[in-house]
Amino acid sequence: MRILIVGGGTGGTILGNQLARRLAREIRAGEVRLTLLSASDRHMYQPGLLYVAFGQMTPDELYRDEASLLEPTIDFQVDPVTEFHLDRNQVTTQSGKTHDYDILVIATGSRIVPQEVAGLSEGAEMFYTEEDAIRMHRRLLEFRGGTVAMVVSIPHKCPVAPVEAAFLLHDFFKARGIRDKVKLRYHYPVNQVHATPNVARWAKPEFDKAGIEYETLFNLKEVDPANKIIYSEEGTDVKYDLLIAIPPHSGAETVDENNLGQGGWIPTDRFKLTMNGHDNVYVIGDATDIPVSKTGSAAHFEAEVVVENIASMIKTGTPVREYDGRVYCFIEAGYDRATYNAFDYVNLPELKPPSKAIHWFKVAYNQMYWTTVRGLL
Repeated sequence: MRILIVGGGTGGTILGNQLARRLAREIRAGEVRLTLLSASDRHMYQPGLLYVAFGQMTPDELYRDEASLLEPTIDFQVDPVTEFHLDRNQVTTQSGKTHDYDILVIATGSRIVPQEVAGLSEGAEMFYTEEDAIRMHRRLLEFRGGTVAMVVSIPHKCPVAPVEAAFLLHDFFKARGIRDKVKLRYHYPVNQVHATPNVARWAKPEFDKAGIEYETLFNLKEVDPANKIIYSEEGTDVKYDLLIAIPPHSGAETVDENNLGQGGWIPTDRFKLTMNGHDNVYVIGDATDIPVSKTGSAAHFEAEVVVENIASMIKTGTPVREYDGRVYCFIEAGYDRATYNAFDYVNLPELKPPSKAIHWFKVAYNQMYWTTVRGLL
């Protein structure tokens, strides 16, 4: 049995490690071969980029060698997949190698595509790459006052990131002693301050307390970097002195190029986590088109379901679990307070008042993450 995992992010790494332990006997006996193909030999803790942008973490804290995180029985190769041949259970990699599989797991993640909005790359600061996060921190330190506008495009990973960034901007300028010189404006594309109603109901009064102005139904059309103006599809425009952007996201380029799904999102059964029309192909994490948040926690819970089902299929011939849409996300409400967002397909989130205790649990999780991707939590 040849199991091939494409993608070495959170979902792919957790899944590989847990499968390696669940199928240890079969791997030792030569009955199962487990291969993980990644585009990089380094693993990044992506949520840490927000902290880099606000000077709370340094880039070197975000990385570990991927090989050091994996069980030794996993055949790990840095050789990204360029072609998927699902009709013959085969992929081709950048080096020209062909890999046959019996079971394929696609965990290729997502990427930012700011170029889809005219002027956004040139006119805005963002924090979804190491380079961008470092530059954003430098710009925040240099800023002396004026209007800071935040614009949000959809889809994007980590749905609560815009809310977190708004609160961190408030506390950052407050700590610098210039909050009274800064007008914070938050622009969101639907008719509330967050797409999840319960999050919106919690965030709106928190914005009011922090003096964060907000405009909803603002779908970003274009940015004029020369004159520092943003324009919405609804016909409004706003002048800014510093623009912070949550850029639009797409699925992995290789998914797009192989026409596996519109916009790079792969059509996936929301319960089985199999690719539509391909029962031996599983999809987890940001790569799916299922209606849950594109977060590490969703990838984690999805990986656990797929691990149990693959192991059970090999051992007994039948799957044992379905994914229930479970997601758990921390929400930073500034420098020293946080809450959390837990929900599934049936149950909506019920947010607790932000507290220092939850914030420090989030800080602790920044280190616990490395234990999580080893599949031990």
